[in-house]
Amino acid sequence: MERLVLPEVGRRSVQLRVLAAPVNPADVNMIQGTYPILPEFPAVGGNEGVGDVLEVGHEVTSLSAGDWVIPVDTGFGGRSKRSYLLPVPRDISLLGAVTIGVNPCTAYRMLHDFQPLSPGSTVIQNGANSGVGQVVIQIAAAMGLGTINVIRERVRKSQGNAKENLSLPCVCVSVDVHQLKTMLDNLCELVRCGRLSPPKCVLLPVEYYRQALQATVQTQRQKNVTLM
Repeated sequence: MERLVLPEVGRRSVQLRVLAAPVNPADVNMIQGTYPILPEFPAVGGNEGVGDVLEVGHEVTSLSAGDWVIPVDTGFGGRSKRSYLLPVPRDISLLGAVTIGVNPCTAYRMLHDFQPLSPGSTVIQNGANSGVGQVVIQIAAAMGLGTINVIRERVRKSQGNAKENLSLPCVCVSVDVHQLKTMLDNLCELVRCGRLSPPKCVLLPVEYYRQALQATVQTQRQKNVTLM
């Protein structure tokens, strides 16, 4: 690591202090070149993070000093344009904020975008042990939906008498800023009321990022979060 002198904040710029950043299997896959979404090189690895706004330029009106923000786009690494930052409430936990922008939003869209679902409906998913799958179970429960949860590579032929209303492949889908803002508002409310919990996390100082990478390669049971 090296220390750099930060330039003055421009009129349309935002200066952040990164509070935490998870290391995800997708981050490793991007480095390996095997993930469907690949950033242009040179690139900084990473999909998630939460930052504390320290200073904003005099033409910035959407953010203020003291806001917590997350990036809109995945694959942004440590760099992001102001227009691609969205505030998240500071009354949810740090782990809730830093993990809400990817898996929960993907799960939310899966349950809302494809067909109307009413309480009592049932959905089936093939990646119930994945990060997205775990969130699908929680959001579905908050919506009054039943779930049939299949673990990948262990598909069971028998599903009982349940009728599935929607089948989810647990993959990433695109989103625009306005949709993301609506989703974040709804998801943060679920976090506040205890209906949506952050995944199990191992907290590590950023100096141990190599350990976080290695742990992510070896297992996906717990998310490794580096603290700044």
